[in-house]
Amino acid sequence: MRPVTEMPDEVKRQLIAVFADIDDTLTTDGRLPAASYRALEALHEAGLHVVPITGRPAGWCDMIARFWPVSGVVGENGALYFSYDAEKREMRRAFFATPDELERDRARLQAVKARILSEVPGSAVSADQNYREADLAIDFCEDVPALSGEEVRHIKAIFEAEGAVAKVSSIHVNGWFGAYDKLTMTRRFAREVLGVDLDAQRERIVFCGDSPNDAPMFGFFPHACGVANVTAFAGEMEAEPAYVASSKGAEGFVEIADAILSARTAEIAA
Repeated sequence: MRPVTEMPDEVKRQLIAVFADIDDTLTTDGRLPAASYRALEALHEAGLHVVPITGRPAGWCDMIARFWPVSGVVGENGALYFSYDAEKREMRRAFFATPDELERDRARLQAVKARILSEVPGSAVSADQNYREADLAIDFCEDVPALSGEEVRHIKAIFEAEGAVAKVSSIHVNGWFGAYDKLTMTRRFAREVLGVDLDAQRERIVFCGDSPNDAPMFGFFPHACGVANVTAFAGEMEAEPAYVASSKGAEGFVEIADAILSARTAEIAA
């Protein structure tokens, strides 16, 4: 991981989109500061597609797609995307699974939940679970005393033993049934909403993230960036970002956004 200051200006100038995780990337200590939101707005106003790619629930995604300065949002680690058309006053919603499959998988996840809560004392179902459509989020540090790394790995192992996919974020272990991840749905979102072939244009997109569940995105985008807290997972992820900010969380995202915007502003001035 190289400092974000080493990203070439020519790369920043040819970008068409900035995708970003939310928790501990756009936020710090669970809050979205004004500077981070201003950075999102500045990127959007500069003509870039801004798209949060998050593990947060469908209920949050509906609000984000409707009210934030974004082109849409991919949620629940790739289970869905929402995009709001302000002119038509219409929300576009797409899911990986069919309604019948979602209902079946929710029932299966109830059994997984019971096992995790029994075998890992101190773990809890995430407070945002009621707003989820497709996955089960187990809280290991957001609203509960932080669990150990061994306990977090045990939660992930239980999901996998029950046949589910499991990803560890900075606050939750998310588990689901289905062959998708953040990258799978982002590729579909780019094609259906942005009209962009992600494979052909990945050199022109920056993804910003902070934790192991961002690894598919880090590995796919050649110019992916991490905020500084990603360094805590060095050597533990399947893929790491090409660049890293010097600051953690929201301050790190602002640092990345400013670097992109300054290069583009300099080009216009020239």
